[in-house]
Amino acid sequence: MKHSRLTRVLALVMMAVLALCVLAGCAPAAATTDGASAGSGMGSMIFMLVAMIAVFYFFLIRPENKKKKQAQQMRDNLAVGDTITTIGGIMGKVVSVKDNSIVIETSEDRVRLHLTKWSISSVGKQTEEPR
Repeated sequence: MKHSRLTRVLALVMMAVLALCVLAGCAPAAATTDGASAGSGMGSMIFMLVAMIAVFYFFLIRPENKKKKQAQQMRDNLAVGDTITTIGGIMGKVVSVKDNSIVIETSEDRVRLHLTKWSISSVGKQTEEPR
């Protein structure tokens, strides 16, 4: 069975949380009878919450922002003559570039399409199907 990337990341996060819980020795407050021990349980719980937020940031949020920045940079650097592929699978050569749109030719018949820049998936010849 093939798992999605998000499922694998969430499983990794849950394993990290479990490992941190074991290492920190966090136990439920009801299991302790000493008042001082209950306070340290709350500290380890806060530590676990901060650790979970950090893991989510480094494994989910940060890589996604990096991908968005790279895609925007790729779209901003388009030039006349580049071969592009849209998110719909249309391939063509860039004929003109404006602020938020481009015009491409898709075939030898010189069929021209006006597209917005956000619809561009990749620049260059597409040799294989993306994963």
